[in-house]
Amino acid sequence: MAKTELIMPKMGESIMEATILKWVKKVGDRVEEDETILEIATDKVDSELPSPVDGLIVEILYKEEDVVEVGKVIAIIETEGKETEEPPAPAAAIKIEKEVEQIKEVVNPQIVEKKQAPIPQPVEASASVEASIKSEVAGESVRFYSPLVKSIAQKENISISELETVPGSGAKGRVTKNDIISYVQNRGSQQTISPAVTQGANGENNYIQQPSQIKGSGGVEIVEMDRMRRLIADHMVMSKHTSPHVTSFVEADVTNIVNWREANKKEFDKKYGEKITYTPIFIEAVTRAIKDYPMVNISVDGTKILVKRDINIGMAAALPSGNLIVPVIRNADYLNLPGLTKAVNDLASRARSNKLKPEEIQGGTFTMTNVGTFGNVMGTPIINQPQAAILAVGAIRKKPAVVETEYGDLIAIRRMMFLSLSYDHRVVDGFLGGSFLKRVADYLEAFDHNQKI
Repeated sequence: MAKTELIMPKMGESIMEATILKWVKKVGDRVEEDETILEIATDKVDSELPSPVDGLIVEILYKEEDVVEVGKVIAIIETEGKETEEPPAPAAAIKIEKEVEQIKEVVNPQIVEKKQAPIPQPVEASASVEASIKSEVAGESVRFYSPLVKSIAQKENISISELETVPGSGAKGRVTKNDIISYVQNRGSQQTISPAVTQGANGENNYIQQPSQIKGSGGVEIVEMDRMRRLIADHMVMSKHTSPHVTSFVEADVTNIVNWREANKKEFDKKYGEKITYTPIFIEAVTRAIKDYPMVNISVDGTKILVKRDINIGMAAALPSGNLIVPVIRNADYLNLPGLTKAVNDLASRARSNKLKPEEIQGGTFTMTNVGTFGNVMGTPIINQPQAAILAVGAIRKKPAVVETEYGDLIAIRRMMFLSLSYDHRVVDGFLGGSFLKRVADYLEAFDHNQKI
C-alpha cells in the first residue's frame, strides 16, 4: 500500500494560511480522484479541496476551525500500489517579510499594486522577536502568535504585553493578520482591554473578547461581523485611503437593448442553452470603450502607471449572505455575446454556491457592478483596488424622453438607465473619465436591435 499526503495548497498570492471549515469525508471513507474531501476558507475565497488520488482516508491531522499554514500535510490517503516518494510541498509559502511590507502599506494607506516577483522561501520571525515574546511572559508565551503576527508587532514596536491585549477573532481567540492590522490602524484611538482567558478541555488557554468591550442597551442588538464582511470592510477603507474618488454620471437610452432581449431571449436560450441577461451586453460595451480609452484599464505602482493589455472584467455578484464577491471574466474582449453570457452565468452561479476558485477572483483590471438589481437608479461605487475605475449601472426605467425624428423632436416613452463611473483622480482626470463613460453609453444606445441570434 502507498500513502499520499494531502497538502494545504497555495490558494493565491500572499495567502499564508487557510481555515478548515468542514470535513466532508472522515477517516475510513473511500474517496475518488477529484472528489471533495473538505471545505476551506482563506482571506480571499471559500473553496472545496478535492482528493488528488483514489484511495482510503487513513488519517486526518487537523480538525474543523483549525488554521493551517500553506504547505502543511492535513490528511493521509492510502492507495493501492507501491510506496511512492512524498510529493514536494506546493510552492505556496511566500516570504513573511514581503507579506509584512504589504501589511505596512495597508496601515500606511499608500498601498499600490506590486509587480509580480519570484516567490522566495518562507522565513521565520527574527530570534529577537521570539526571545522577547518568551521573556516577557515568564519565559514562554501562553498565547500562540503566528510568525506573521509577530513580525508585524515587531515592525510596529508593539510589545508582548500590548500584544496580549489585542482581541483575537481566530480559533480559540487566536490573533489573525486582520486583527493585528485593525489594531495598528486604530492604535491610539481605542482603549486597550485585556482579553479574558478560559481554560480549554485540554488545558490550553482560550482567549475571548471581554463582554464589556461591546456595549448595548435593551433596544440594541449586537451582531458580530462575519469573516468576509470584515475583509470587505478593510478593503473598502483601504481603497478610500488610497485613491481620491471622483464619480461621473450619464443617462443612456437602452430601449433597443430591452426590446431585442425581450424578442430573442427564448431563442437565445434554445440555441445556446443560456439565459441572457443585460450584464453581458453591458460588459461588451465596456470592453469596446476600454479599447478606445486604454488609459482607464490601468493601475498605479508608485509614480508609474501600469497599462494593462488584457481586459479582465470583474463583475460584482451578491451572495446569499448579503456579502459581495467579484469574479473575473478574463480577456473579455475576445468573447462574443454568447461567450460572455456563458461566462457571466457560470461565474454568478458558482459564486452563489461558494464554488469559485481563488484565481477566478484575481487579476481583474476593471470592475462593473449592477446597483439596478436592488432597484437603485444610480450609485457611487468604491474602486476595487488596485484598479483605477469601477462602473455602476442603475435600474432600467420607463421615462418620457425627447426623441429626434425626421419630422422633428417628439416626446416618447423610452427605457432609460443611469451609469456612474468612479475613478482614481490621481491618474484618471475628468476628461478621460467622462469621455470613457460617455463612450460606454454611446455603444449601448447604438446597440443593433435587428441583429440575429
